Amino acid sequence: MNFSVKPLLSGPKTVLRPFTEADADAMWEIIGDPEVIRFTFPPKSDLTLERLRSWYGSRSEQPDRLDLAVTDRDTGELVGEVVLHEWQPDARSCTFRTLIGPRGRDRGLGTEATRLIVGHGFEQLGLHRVQLELYGDNARARRVYEKVGFVVEGVRREVALRDGVWVDEVLMAILDREWAALRPTVR
Repeated sequence: MNFSVKPLLSGPKTVLRPFTEADADAMWEIIGDPEVIRFTFPPKSDLTLERLRSWYGSRSEQPDRLDLAVTDRDTGELVGEVVLHEWQPDARSCTFRTLIGPRGRDRGLGTEATRLIVGHGFEQLGLHRVQLELYGDNARARRVYEKVGFVVEGVRREVALRDGVWVDEVLMAILDREWAALRPTVR
């Protein structure tokens, strides 16, 4: 298994492509979106546009992870990212994460992007397991992950205090055999 090859993955609504340094401007805007911050993290105070340019410019060189830009197939606009990272070669597993900005939401782009990269992970990279974590109050993301075939494996209760409210962290995963069983219905 090798994450060095950065594929172009296409569906009816989205195209996933390798990042370039030029994508930093759009990602800067997406990372600063209040909903992205709410369900991921507040940007670090030392995060700058120059650092993002360096980060996204180096994604294609990373052999141990796959970061792809999510673009709207009709317009070419970059609307978010999908990532397979924290690769564990012996277990043939990795962690999935995504973020979709405001112009990519509520149109099925995130669901399709998730299916494309998870399918690539199982069908082309030979992964056995893909896992993810999300905040328990992120109902939109949970619906997407369940549609793709992820199942809840556990809940870490009250792991984060956000806006004065404790929130849970939900662990979800999908296995290669589960993906194979769903494949005819998820495409």
